[in-house]
Amino acid sequence: MIIIKKALVLSFITLLGFFPTLGFSQENTLSEAEKKAGWKSLFDGKTTKGWRNYKKEEISKGWQVKEGALTRVEKGAGDIVTTETFEEFELILDYNISKGGNSGLMFGVLEQNGPPWHSGPEIQIQDNVDGHDPQKSGWLYQLYQPINDPKTGKTIDATKPIGQWNQIHLIISKNKSELNMNGVRYWTCKIGGTDWNDKVAKSKFAKLEMFGKAGKGLLCLQDHGDMVAYRNIKIRTLKDGVFPTSPVDGVKKVSIEPAFPNVKWHNWNEVDDKGKIAPLRPIVITNPGDGTNRIVVAMQQGQIHILANNTKADKSTLFLDISSKVRYEDKENEEGLLGLTFHPDYKKNGEFYAYYTVKHTPHLCVISRFKVSKEDPNKADPAFEDVLLQVEHPFWNHKGGTLAFGPDGYLYCAIGDGGDGNDPYNNGQKMGTLLGKVIRIDVNKRDTGMKYAIPSDNPFLDKKASPEIYAYGFRNVWRMAFDKKTGNLWAADVGQNLWEEINIVKKGGNYGWSLREGAHPFGNGSAQSYSNLIDPVFEYDHQMGKSITGGFVYRGKKIPELEGHYLYADYVTGKIWALNFDHKNNKVLGNFSIPSPMFPIITFGEDEEGEAYFAVVTANGKGIYKLLPNANTNNSTNTASKTVAAVSSEQVEFKKDHLVRIKNLIQKLKK
Repeated sequence: MIIIKKALVLSFITLLGFFPTLGFSQENTLSEAEKKAGWKSLFDGKTTKGWRNYKKEEISKGWQVKEGALTRVEKGAGDIVTTETFEEFELILDYNISKGGNSGLMFGVLEQNGPPWHSGPEIQIQDNVDGHDPQKSGWLYQLYQPINDPKTGKTIDATKPIGQWNQIHLIISKNKSELNMNGVRYWTCKIGGTDWNDKVAKSKFAKLEMFGKAGKGLLCLQDHGDMVAYRNIKIRTLKDGVFPTSPVDGVKKVSIEPAFPNVKWHNWNEVDDKGKIAPLRPIVITNPGDGTNRIVVAMQQGQIHILANNTKADKSTLFLDISSKVRYEDKENEEGLLGLTFHPDYKKNGEFYAYYTVKHTPHLCVISRFKVSKEDPNKADPAFEDVLLQVEHPFWNHKGGTLAFGPDGYLYCAIGDGGDGNDPYNNGQKMGTLLGKVIRIDVNKRDTGMKYAIPSDNPFLDKKASPEIYAYGFRNVWRMAFDKKTGNLWAADVGQNLWEEINIVKKGGNYGWSLREGAHPFGNGSAQSYSNLIDPVFEYDHQMGKSITGGFVYRGKKIPELEGHYLYADYVTGKIWALNFDHKNNKVLGNFSIPSPMFPIITFGEDEEGEAYFAVVTANGKGIYKLLPNANTNNSTNTASKTVAAVSSEQVEFKKDHLVRIKNLIQKLKK
């Protein structure tokens, strides 16, 4: 019997080193980005320093470091606790459980109240297939568990099978606590709240006076007599549920000013006929590239405006109005006119392209070709539209929609995964659909039976895949752009629960969704599937922001210190950054903040000279801003703030937009 158990231990330990960990740092170490973000390692992969047995001064020999993992290997190992106490925190750890095995992670543990579970709530850790406990891995024991999967009717199980590493991401704070298993949201709660107290009262913990009440306590890894291993254990302290500082490498001396403070948008009124606020949603800012230096602004509701690139511009010209064809509703605000780009030879052929959701069919998106009027360069031909491609989506969210011509002359389009939450149809990895992809087509030619041609070097022509696919594994790219100098295709992919990411898109690349979110595991996909995935060049977690808005690499002349930096923002927090990336060595040199009034930025854009703009939803028509150099940043951000604050309805609209987004996020959690 002893020989058999030793063999099991050896085979289990062998499995520990087989599957790779994900992310930018090596196992049990912290990357520079993680250090800046406040993370601290609780296990160095070499020693048991920082851990001891419960109510003991040292750790028993039953816990040993094997293959870089803190491993329970012998009978009588006992429960172990951290040598430090924690109150509000964010914790990440990987675990690998043996066949039929059981363990647990507890927080808020006090040593004066019986065994650890008398004070510390327990997150169950076990083999969900052969484990003996009805409480499954990731559940908060007898208190909270995941909802049912609407597709199967069964409780969601995002754990991987034995022999593979699973990742727990736990947040404990006064306002809200949550757990994500392999990136999938399992539960949220408020410790000490009414719901919490009701559940505790109905559990076996009801008579334990200090259960869940420590506030500040130890972390505990349980010994249930089964083999289990832990690694990559890292933690950071929170204050009121958030990390108190923003980890950046400096601040760029850039100012923000209203770009067109006096403009009156053609045929737009702040209030509609029913007295309801009619917000302006400038979703694309671009230029025709024809030497006229005009600015083109597309509204999500379906209008495209042209105006002079001058702060004194007092009116726009309505270039094209397709609002009668475009479906947009505030409650489903990821539809509408979402993409617009001009042909590289627009000056000669007058062609431009749009991506929008149609009114006649629910959730159907089209890529259409349009042409400028032969009589008026400030007007499009209203009678001409050539629908090139249609993409059906199962849900209203995650449409993507950015259109861009590459240096190769082909048209690229970023298409979302189809929507809902958790990519329920696995569209990100499914090669027979255009959902969750960046596609590439030749609009200058036509293949038989098509209104465009497939480039002969598209990467998946000889495979069972849609031939338009250029790269895959995306959730919802919200803005991509080519670097005018290097030709790199930058894409910002909006995350779900934990991570926002920035990618440089390569031909044939797999960017991971929904096997990963950023560089981190998502769901219960096989670990072998990770081998060909391309890591993002940069990512940030949801303590820094919750919804990335991608921009472009700045190549303008007016702000030298932004030269070569990738501009991006976060819609929820309103922060703006400039990422300095060395494309030759594939290395981030720094991430810098740009002072701003914390607007919910929905898009970036540039004029013909490469100067930078961004837009917000606006109720007063003054929602487009421009980046400028070397001004007093405090004064400029104050000026920008006053531009919005001057109209109270603007603030109402911002709050309304945030509420819509929060509602949408809640709907995702329910699914």
